[in-house]
Amino acid sequence: MTPPHDRRSFLRATGLAGAGAAVLGLAGVAPASAEDQSADSSGQSWRPDQDNPRFTLAVMPDTQYLFDQDSIHPAPVEASLRYLLDRHRDENIVFLAHLGDLTQNGQAGEFDRIGKAFEILDRRGASYSVLAGNHDISSSTTDQRGDSAYLRTFGPRRFARSRAFGGATPDGYNTWHRFRAGGRDWLLLAMDWRPSPGGIAWARTVLAQHPNTPVILTTHELVYADDGSGQAQLSDFGRTLWDQLINDNDQIFLTLNGHYWPPGRTTLRNKAGHDVHLHITNYQNRFYGGAGMIRLYRFDLARNTIDVETVSPWILGQPAERRSALARQEIELTGPADQFAVPIDFTERFAGFAPVPARPPRPVRDLLVPGTVAYWRFDGGQADGAPFPESGTVADLSGHGNDLAKVGVPGSGPDALSFSRDHHPDQPGHGSLSFAGNQNPLRGAYLRTGAKAPLNAATFRSGYTVEAFFWLPTDWSSDQNAWSALLSRWGMSSEAHKTNGDPQEPVATLSLSGGRELQWAIYPLNLNGSVTNWGHELPLGAWWHVAVVNDGHHTTMYVDGCEVARNPSTESVGISTLGQPWLLGGYEYGGTLNQVFHGRIGDVRIVDRALPVERFMNAR
Repeated sequence: MTPPHDRRSFLRATGLAGAGAAVLGLAGVAPASAEDQSADSSGQSWRPDQDNPRFTLAVMPDTQYLFDQDSIHPAPVEASLRYLLDRHRDENIVFLAHLGDLTQNGQAGEFDRIGKAFEILDRRGASYSVLAGNHDISSSTTDQRGDSAYLRTFGPRRFARSRAFGGATPDGYNTWHRFRAGGRDWLLLAMDWRPSPGGIAWARTVLAQHPNTPVILTTHELVYADDGSGQAQLSDFGRTLWDQLINDNDQIFLTLNGHYWPPGRTTLRNKAGHDVHLHITNYQNRFYGGAGMIRLYRFDLARNTIDVETVSPWILGQPAERRSALARQEIELTGPADQFAVPIDFTERFAGFAPVPARPPRPVRDLLVPGTVAYWRFDGGQADGAPFPESGTVADLSGHGNDLAKVGVPGSGPDALSFSRDHHPDQPGHGSLSFAGNQNPLRGAYLRTGAKAPLNAATFRSGYTVEAFFWLPTDWSSDQNAWSALLSRWGMSSEAHKTNGDPQEPVATLSLSGGRELQWAIYPLNLNGSVTNWGHELPLGAWWHVAVVNDGHHTTMYVDGCEVARNPSTESVGISTLGQPWLLGGYEYGGTLNQVFHGRIGDVRIVDRALPVERFMNAR
C-alpha cells in the first residue's frame, strides 16, 4: 500500500490535490475590505530589540491555494504581513520564514501577485526568507533547474539590500540569512525543494564559516505526521537531508518545513548527542486555503523555552459580525501540534559549538567597595571535599578582623564542614563551604566571629548591604533543614529588651523557611518588634544569590538581583546587637544552637551602606 504522504506528493505534483478545495473554501467569507487590500502605510521602521532575551520568529507555510491561476486572493497573506509589521516591536519579531509553495502552479502571474504582497515587508526593510516548494518550480528538478518565475521574483536580487541576507548558491535557489536577537547572532538556512549535492556542500560551507552560530534550517519537505498523532517522522528526502547535513552539524537545533499536513513535530538526537527539533506546519487543507496562517515561535532565553502559537491575522482582524461559522474556527489553532512549548536549555544546547566562557575569579580588591566591613570567601586552594580543620579559620578579607572560626556540634564527623570547588557562576571567589547540617539529631558545624570582632558591635544605623551566595542540595528537607540560617546574630530579642515578638528568636537572621523561602528577620533599633522580608520558594539543586539592602529607613531583599515582592514598608533603622558573635551557617534559638545549615555557602559580604544592584557581587 502506498503511504498516505506519498499519495499527497503525487496529487500535489500533478496539481490535482484540493483543486476544488480552494473554491469551496471561499464560501461564507465576506469580500476583502479596501483596508485588507491596501499596502501597509504605518511607516514604522523595522528595528527589533537585538538584546532582548525574548524575541519572535514568524513562520508562514504553504500559501499556494491563495495564488492559483486566476483564483488570486492575497488579502490573507497581506493581513499576516501587516500583522507582523504592526506588532514587531511589541512581540520583538526579528524574522519571517516562508516554507515554500508560495503558489499553486509556479506561473509568472501567480508570482507577480504574491511578489507584490511581500513588498509590504520590503518597504519597511523587514527581514525575511523564502524558498521554493514543489509547486513553485518543476518538482522533478534540483536547484540546477535554471531560470524560473520563482527565481525572477524571489531570487537573490530581491534581498540584495536586506540587512539579514547573507548570500546564496550560484543558482540562487538556496540562501542563508542572519539576524541578531537575545544578544547573539542566529543563522537561518533556506534550502530548495531538492538541493543538489552542490547545494548541500554549499550549506556545509556556510555552517563552517559560522562555527559558533546556532542555525535554524528551513526547507519545504523534511518530516510528515500523517497518522494524526502529531508525531512526525522523516520522509525519504528528509532522511537524506538528515544524513547529509543535519546529523553531523550540531549547530542546527531547529528545522521547519511545510509540504505535508497535518502539522506535527518530533525530536531526534544528532551525532553529537544533542536534540534537534523538527517541526512541520501546513494549513493549506483548512478553510480558505489556510487563511494566511502564521506560526509564531516566541523564544525566551531567560526561561529556556520557545512558546509556539498559530493564528490567522486575517480572520482575527475581521469584525466579529462578519466572521462566518467556518472562519470562527480558524482564528487561532490550539491543538497540541499548533500551540505548544519547546523547552531548550540554550546555554547547554549550544555549548558544543558556542560555549559560554566561564566567568573568571575576581581579585579581592575589586570586591572591597567603600564601606565593606566584612568579606569572606573560600577559594584558598583546598582540595575539593577536604574537611575544614578543627582549628582552622577564615580570614576577613576586608582587613577589619572579623575572622571566622569553626564550631562543631558534638557527635558530628569531619565531613560536617568541608571545602568545595563548586560555586555560583557569577561568584567572585571560585569555591564554597559544604555544610552538612541536620536537626534531629542536631549535627553539623558552623563558623563564628571571635568575641572581640568589631562586627559584633556594629548597629548599621545608616544602612547596610548583606550578600551571600548559596546552594541548596536536592536532599534538602523541610523536616530536617527548615529555619537553618545562612547568617545570623547571636542573642535573643528579649535580651535586647524587645518585648513585641518572640522573646527567644535571634535579633537578626537570614534564614530559610520550611518552604525554602528566604527570610530576613531582624529587630531594628527604632522598633520594639521585628521586621521581616520574605523571598519565594527556591528550587533545589541550584545556586542563588541573595542581597538584603537597607538605606537607613527601609529594607529590600533581592534574589539573583531581582527585587522580591514581600518587602515591608515599615521604617527599619539599623540592627540591634548584644555584642555577641555572628554565625555563618548556624542558628540560635532560646539561647542555644538550634539548627545548622544544609547546603553550600559561597562568598559573603557585609557593607555598612546601601548598594545599588549594579554593585552587587553577582553584577555583570
